Parts: sequence; structure tokens; C-alpha cells
Amino acid sequence: MQHNTMLDQVNAYLTELQDRICHALEQADGDGRFQEDPWHRPGGGGGRSRVLRDGAVIEQGGVGYSHVFGEQMPASATAHRPELAGRNFNACGVSLVIHPRNPYIPTSHANVRFFIAEKEGAEPVWWFGGGFDLTPFYPFDEDIKHWHQVAYDALKPFGDELYPKFKQWCDDYFWLRHRDETRGVGGLFFDDLNERGFEESFAIMRAVGDAYLEAYLPIIARRKDTPYGERERDFQLYRRGRYVEFNLVWDRGTLFGLQTGGRTESILMSMPPLVRWEYGYEPEPNSPEARLYTDYLRPRDWLTEL
Repeated sequence: MQHNTMLDQVNAYLTELQDRICHALEQADGDGRFQEDPWHRPGGGGGRSRVLRDGAVIEQGGVGYSHVFGEQMPASATAHRPELAGRNFNACGVSLVIHPRNPYIPTSHANVRFFIAEKEGAEPVWWFGGGFDLTPFYPFDEDIKHWHQVAYDALKPFGDELYPKFKQWCDDYFWLRHRDETRGVGGLFFDDLNERGFEESFAIMRAVGDAYLEAYLPIIARRKDTPYGERERDFQLYRRGRYVEFNLVWDRGTLFGLQTGGRTESILMSMPPLVRWEYGYEPEPNSPEARLYTDYLRPRDWLTEL
């Protein structure tokens, strides 16, 4: 298949997915609207960043689509994949992070992407990646089980081995090594997917992208009216700091975007609007805050243990 045909198919899906997710999240919020900010990359390509701020439910959320291309791979990519040196590249994807106002609604992240690199006289190198993960502050077992059940069901048509593989990959990737804890309760993560051929690999990526709303919208509906006070809000803002730490210290996508000359505002729109750090914070023993640390910030088989 010609690379232009591959790119056209993927980009058509990604732009439709961005539209669909933004519309559904606006409906779930009931008040806020996404504002679109188109941008162009000087080295080639661009995208459309959409941000919803100060909604009734969503304090800040970003849903970005990008398609960037260039003649030379960034250092972060060639370090990860040395065979990409000397190739031009196209990279496209949809990435989103939703930071709700109510501390009882988890933060959520999702991303689906396609990458292809070429040089004359050689076969193209391409792959799909993506996933979604959940970061609760005050976890509810039924929410976590639902999140992972949707992930399991999305991948089941492609074989029973994919969910445990991608679930483990997510646990490993979203691990804050400097804190010795997971970013949240995980979900799915995959990268370098190409061994099944283009059509099936694309179908797997679409299944993951399509599953995000099914996984997240019921959690918003269940938790958006839960009363909360200053204590819960303070803890939410403190835990949001872990999100910032991961994105700036460990996330490969952030590094790739900055090194390829992507738009900084769009790359960093995943950051929470408000956050705080507290030196030497320790939750009160046996408190709901302590339960997050003892019961949830470690890999578990959420489908059988809850």
C-alpha cells in the first residue's frame, strides 16, 4: 500500500475522532465548549488544538490533532529506533487529557497515533501506537473495573493476549520511577504495532480510540454531582503534581513533540490548570487519601481483584 494512501486513511479517522470526542465531552459537561486553535509547524505540517476551560464539569481539557512531517528524525526517535536515521518522517495522532473540577472524577488521558519513515531505495518503516489511562484521586472500584472491562472488550476481537500485554505495557510506561508508584490505575498502552500488517494494526488502533468515550463518559455521569470540600480539592491539586512530573520527566511524546519543533502550547496543553506541591506530604493513616497510596498506586489485575 502506498504511504499516501495509508496516511490519508489514518488522518481521516483521526480528524473524525477528534470531532466525535469533543462533541461528546461538551454534551457531558453541559456548559463548556472547546475553542479551536489551528497551528502550522515551520518545518512541515500542523494541527488543530482544542481546549475547553472552566466548564461545569471539566476544569480544563485539551483534545489535539496533529500531523507533522520533516526530512530528519529527532534525536529522541533515533535513540529509540536507530534504523530511522537518515529517513524523512510523517507522524499523526490525536491526544487528549481531561482534568475535571470535581476531585471524585478521575483525570483521563488517551492517545492514538501513526508514524511512517522513508528513504529512497528502502521499505518504509511504520507503526501504530496509542492507549488510554485513568488517574483517580478518590478511586471507586466500580469505575476502575468498568474502565478496564471496556479496554478488555475493545481488544478481545483481536485475540485474548492483547489486553494483558497492553495493560502490562501501560503499567510499565506510566510508572513514576522517582516516586515508586503508578500514575494512576492504568488502562492500555502500545507502541511499534506493525507485525499484523497495516489493515489489522489500523483496526486495533481504531478500537482503542473508539473505546475511550465508552470507558470515560459513564464515570463522569456517576461522579459529577458528588459533593466535595476544601480537603478533597487540596488533595486533587497535590496529586495533579504527579501528572506534571510524569509529563515533563518521563513522557516520550512530550520529548518527541518538542524536539521536532512542534507547537509548545499544544504539546503542553495536557498540563492541569491548577496544581500544588507540598514538601514531605504524608496522608493521614487510614484516610481516603492514604487508601489511594496503599490500594491503587501499584499494578493490579483490576478485572479479577475488585
